[in-house]
Amino acid sequence: MLNCDAKTGLCKLPEPSAPPSPLPSEATAAPTVRYIGDPMCSWCWGISPALQALAAYCQAHGIHFSVHVGGLRAGGGDAWNTPFKDFLRREWETIRRVTGQPFGFTLLDEAAFDYDTEPACRAVVVMSQLLAERKDASQAVLAFFSGIQKQFYVDGADPKQAAFYRPLCAQAGVPYEEFLQRFASPQALAATREEFQRCRSWGIRAFPSLLLEQDGAMQLLASGHTTGAALIDRLTSLLGNAPANS
Repeated sequence: MLNCDAKTGLCKLPEPSAPPSPLPSEATAAPTVRYIGDPMCSWCWGISPALQALAAYCQAHGIHFSVHVGGLRAGGGDAWNTPFKDFLRREWETIRRVTGQPFGFTLLDEAAFDYDTEPACRAVVVMSQLLAERKDASQAVLAFFSGIQKQFYVDGADPKQAAFYRPLCAQAGVPYEEFLQRFASPQALAATREEFQRCRSWGIRAFPSLLLEQDGAMQLLASGHTTGAALIDRLTSLLGNAPANS
């Protein structure tokens, strides 16, 4: 069952059987904020407004912002039974109360559902590839990520179904057939697994988490439930700037 903590706002991965092999980062000249989450991580949906505020701040101040997926429950496997659905209902009600984010709860009425988060993560990896050359790529990828969350948590739609992504592709300005071809490819699956490994090599064991990369070093920016103002204050502190509201 998913291991989520209502006090910290973190959903944790199982402990690894062996240390992850390090993978190279995507070196950038400017400081880079790296958001690591999963579209089917409920607390990641909870802090979505905070992430949008942080991404807008980064764009306005020349700070790179990138979205990464860690695979909270890649492969699924949890029995879709009353205890699991009761856990999800309690978790979602808590997050709605704490953050104000909407939840639809209709998914919990389904007779069967496999809580496999890999396809949703793969969709983000594919969209990141397709949007890589766009000037607003980071904002567009975050919007796509948030779109998956809304359709899943509010509308109760299934991210494992290819048709789930048709309206999101339209919103992103990406041809659905081009997305679908990549989404179904073994190359996309391999790239997604590599993304999971990269996030683990950064020491990420729970979502949502944010890192600040600068001068070749990583620092923890935040983990768990937070606000946009807190994220911006923490970022400016780590960068050695004056507070954002000064």
